[in-house]
Amino acid sequence: MGRRTTRHRAQRVLAGGDARREVTTLAVEEPLEIRVGGQPFVVTMRTPGDDMDLAAGHLVSEGAVWHRDHLPEICYCTTVSGRAEQDYNTLTVTLSPDIPAPRSARATTMSSACGVCGVDSIDEVRRSTHFPAEPVEVLVDAEVLLTLPERLLRHQRLFGKTGGVHAAGLFSGTGELLCLREDVGRHNAVDKVVGWALREGRLPLRGTVLQVSGRASFELVQKASMAGIPVMSAVSAPSSLAVDLAEEAGVTLVGFSRGDRATVYAHSERIRD
Repeated sequence: MGRRTTRHRAQRVLAGGDARREVTTLAVEEPLEIRVGGQPFVVTMRTPGDDMDLAAGHLVSEGAVWHRDHLPEICYCTTVSGRAEQDYNTLTVTLSPDIPAPRSARATTMSSACGVCGVDSIDEVRRSTHFPAEPVEVLVDAEVLLTLPERLLRHQRLFGKTGGVHAAGLFSGTGELLCLREDVGRHNAVDKVVGWALREGRLPLRGTVLQVSGRASFELVQKASMAGIPVMSAVSAPSSLAVDLAEEAGVTLVGFSRGDRATVYAHSERIRD
């Protein structure tokens, strides 16, 4: 597996004209090629680590798989001169015989800022999901919800070293941390959480809350919906399309969750005051 951090010499500039040289720790960003059935599917820029979860979660987001039995094998390998060799930047995914190859397969490169590439509308997201929205009923106390950003930050070890990665944490309705993943791409962090859940046989993720470290974008709400997550909370603002999708898909969407306050943009009925 590739390294997650690297060291780099830098110069710190201080107020008053002072400066000093130091060695900093950076989060690694490298390409990962995901192949499905031996064919190129997508290349994404990511922080190495939990790559199999990333591939599995990405396929859930694409609507291609929704049960762990759909992925009998994921391995680091590629073919060089007719021989199979291990390559930690190439993952080969084998689907079960009853699962067709993803219809939206694309051999393009996704940056660490890219999420849903090629999804044209909310209607397309709703047609792709395999899990109907969970009934809107009380799931989490407001006091518990407000503690999740701090609980997430407390476990962000890679962020603590580099200051340069996003995080996604899956919590129970009582605030228990179930899974946390970090990555330079916020969509990758969520895919890694969803992929972990798929491989553990936990989908759909009923009764859970997804807490993310950045803003609430359309693609993150889409990923939550595809995994059956009923509540998503972000420390920053949502986009207008994220709110539209949350309302349509039945996802409770929270933004600006800062420990002492938060704003609920869709389906506030799941949060007990």
